[in-house]
Amino acid sequence: MKNNKLFILIIISLIIGVGLGGIVHYQYPDSIDTFSKNIKLLGTIFIRLVQMIIAPLVFSTLVVGIAKMGDMKMVGRVGGKAMAWFISASLISLLLGMVLVNFFEPGKGTSIKLDDASSASELLENSKGFSLEEFVKHVIPKSLFEALATNEILQIVIFSILFGVALAAFSKKESKPILKLLDSVSHVILKMVTFIMWTAPLGVLGAVASAIAKHGFEVFTLYAKYLGAFLVGIISLWIILLLVGYLILGKRLFVLLQRIKNPLLIAFSTTSSEAVFPKMVEELERFGCQPKIVSFTLPLGYSFNLDGSMMYMTFASIFIAQVYGIEMSVPEQLTMLLVLMLTSQGFAGVPRTSLIVVVATCAMFGIPPEGIALILPIDHFCDMARSMTNVLGNALSTAAIDKWEAKHEANNEMTNE
Repeated sequence: MKNNKLFILIIISLIIGVGLGGIVHYQYPDSIDTFSKNIKLLGTIFIRLVQMIIAPLVFSTLVVGIAKMGDMKMVGRVGGKAMAWFISASLISLLLGMVLVNFFEPGKGTSIKLDDASSASELLENSKGFSLEEFVKHVIPKSLFEALATNEILQIVIFSILFGVALAAFSKKESKPILKLLDSVSHVILKMVTFIMWTAPLGVLGAVASAIAKHGFEVFTLYAKYLGAFLVGIISLWIILLLVGYLILGKRLFVLLQRIKNPLLIAFSTTSSEAVFPKMVEELERFGCQPKIVSFTLPLGYSFNLDGSMMYMTFASIFIAQVYGIEMSVPEQLTMLLVLMLTSQGFAGVPRTSLIVVVATCAMFGIPPEGIALILPIDHFCDMARSMTNVLGNALSTAAIDKWEAKHEANNEMTNE
């Protein structure tokens, strides 16, 4: 019942946000910048409240999950299944983006003009340090406290895995006090999640009202071809993911979708799949997934399994090439796909991370990186769809791996009997 109340409140906030943003954009054009900046603070408050609890939640649940697995073979088996899913899903998403952007060719004969590249200056600056050295630094933690302070999920995951494996090497008597403490911490944080989620409607209202006030509704007309092709891609990706989910979970898929409807809507409204991580942990455990599988697979998924972002990367990169009239052969596009596959791994689901990867990749292939400014006006709305898709992909992967692991354990028990 509480779930439904929150869902209804978020929908109402979404509608109010669209209406409020529209009124300001068309009736009070002089107030757009001030309004957008101030109303966006509601979204910022919600996202920062969630970010505040992500690091301790990932650390406590992952360490407890690995230590409870006990068997290092199980850690390797679950990790292997997870990475196999992530790589397969990423490749399918990237290929889908490539096929659709070549089929629709939204960049050819476009009326979109690049009048000012200054809007992309921050992204261009951020992408300059994009190298193998920076990637390694991004993945391997220098300090646990630095990783916790900056919410670097992958760095926290790596430390937590090592800590959990080391803890599992001790006897149950020796490791019990630490496990009990971390287990209690994770339960306290999950209780905090229930309180924080009631601020989600305000966050949704602020984020949506700010975006509509800033860009208005004309942006949808100007970018109709681009947006239409992208939405076909997102819908196609959802169909593929749901079909795979149905083949594995059967009718339980609909129960899962019912459970994650709030996280999906919040991710859509706030453009941050990271913002719903704590709620996803809670809902997947309520769905019936084993806590040890959720705490191990979900944080990994947030670094390696961003299906919506993956599809968008090939789509956006080749779109920019089309606008500039740069012809790319199929081998070149496939090489770009593999580069995107490698360079995008390990980035958390925070807004605009995928754009930095796109800028860096464009530069590698001789595509003017300042072309990213062409898609910035519509990117917020594309980000809404890809964030929601990232959440769906991670929910399905966790539920599927949990089912496979439960089946494996059942088979082992039968063999032992």
